[in-house]
Amino acid sequence: MSAWQGTRTLVTGATGFIGAHLVRRLAGLGARVHAVSRRPQEATGHVERWHAADLCDATATASLVEAVQPEVVFHLASEVTGVREPGMVAPTLAGNLGAAVNLLTAVTGGPVRSVVLAGSVEEPRDGQAPSSPYAAAKAAATGYARMFHALWGVPVSVLRVAMVYGPGEPNAARLVPYVTTSLLKGEAPRLTSGARLVTWVYVEDVVDAFVLAGAGGGAAGHVLDIGTPEPVSIRDTAELLAGIVTDTVTDTGAGTMGDTGAGTVGGRARPEYGAVAARPLDRTQRSDIGPAARVLGWRPATTLEAGLRQTVAWYAKRM
Repeated sequence: MSAWQGTRTLVTGATGFIGAHLVRRLAGLGARVHAVSRRPQEATGHVERWHAADLCDATATASLVEAVQPEVVFHLASEVTGVREPGMVAPTLAGNLGAAVNLLTAVTGGPVRSVVLAGSVEEPRDGQAPSSPYAAAKAAATGYARMFHALWGVPVSVLRVAMVYGPGEPNAARLVPYVTTSLLKGEAPRLTSGARLVTWVYVEDVVDAFVLAGAGGGAAGHVLDIGTPEPVSIRDTAELLAGIVTDTVTDTGAGTMGDTGAGTVGGRARPEYGAVAARPLDRTQRSDIGPAARVLGWRPATTLEAGLRQTVAWYAKRM
């Protein structure tokens, strides 16, 4: 029998990319999944009950926790954006820091045995300035999680997740779905120079890490990187995708071939590098996965090429 059988779990951000995959996994393990989003959702076979609550509201958050009485909490709800605009400071502060603090406050002193917060690879390291309002708010939430653990014994851990990709990404503007769908349509994706190095991690590997962190108390108090050992440039990632799309189109005879000309090679569209300006303070991303291996016994199981092939195949079937 699964150790999760009958465990009351609360998943915030359950309609998001990682959240939807996590909910399915937990349900398959036999957990009693309570999911929350800002708006009411239709019931699914994976969720025992959907709750509608704005976690930026401390009273609503406290009422949610009181109603569910969760044993394990996964906090993935987040205002995700890389926009560098002053107008994004307040929304990301409320959505990433305020919501996390409200949730941590609500579970303090209660029966919860594990709380797992989704952090970000974008959080600054070694005294760096945050690169965006999102990065600043995520870093602050990590600091508050550490405080709640140290002062009041809240069994909370933070998983600083790298750039997640895989089937079912709802945000079509993110790099992997954008490049994939553009190429499958025979359109040239417009990118930066592609020189930036980023750390990728497949969504099911991320779910593995969350399940391990929530399963016992060993992760409490830890901040762990969840990624892959070596970063890959955006250009190399896009070129790998282009090769996989070419293989997919050749194998299936599906897809739209672009006209030979500017931005195409052999009738197939290719990425256009330098068409978009790089964002300020975009830095190389790195993940130190050693602590996650020691604390959780976790390592990524999916290579970038294998994960991208599964992702392209998923999109190709739906186009």
